[in-house]
Amino acid sequence: MSAREDILARIRAALGTAPAEVTPSEREVTPSEREVTPGVREVTPGVREVGASVPMSGYRTTSGLTERELVDLLVDRLEDYKARVEVVGPADLPEAIRTRLEGKTFVAPAGLPADWLHPSLAERRATDSPEEPLGVDRLDAIDAVVTGSAVSIAETGTIVLDGSADQGRRAISLVPDHHVCVVPVETIVGIVPEGFARLDITRPLTLISGPSATSDIELERVEGVHGPRTLDVLIVR
Repeated sequence: MSAREDILARIRAALGTAPAEVTPSEREVTPSEREVTPGVREVTPGVREVGASVPMSGYRTTSGLTERELVDLLVDRLEDYKARVEVVGPADLPEAIRTRLEGKTFVAPAGLPADWLHPSLAERRATDSPEEPLGVDRLDAIDAVVTGSAVSIAETGTIVLDGSADQGRRAISLVPDHHVCVVPVETIVGIVPEGFARLDITRPLTLISGPSATSDIELERVEGVHGPRTLDVLIVR
């Protein structure tokens, strides 16, 4: 089953087999309603429109996937978006990050856990914080960025950053050309409702689905227009 067929099947299942009953529109129209142009009517603010009531009980709120299934699905989606993904153990994380930053300068938020970074990287690290933010010119001259992540949604292959201490300001994940993102396995969920249930929507959320890419009218893929053109994802399990 293709992704399109899967989505349509779920929509049909949520709506049921019978057509939804639509409550006829009810309008309270004041005498001041008038025709402005043929076929277009202007109504005073007293008008009330009542539409169909769509039940929400049929929508999925959990995926029911196991940890292994969540990891496999997230890896599949991210690789489909041309991200480079590896599953590593906690003890292997510093070396995995070091390998990806070979010969590169990088920026990391002040709250990034110290034990994530190999000691040999100290001389090439720049630190950013809300109290001492790096300017755009400085960020533009830096090769890469290392951050944590808040939530990852397996079904859509989306990683969400929320500005927490290990993720930092939005600018640092958008300006450098290479993003190394650490995804703890316990932050992976199956579907969008599960993801947003874990997020504080008042925080500055950045949603990442693969490296930055766009296509022009001739469908020529261009990478790095709106953010990093290279995305390395390290899932820590």
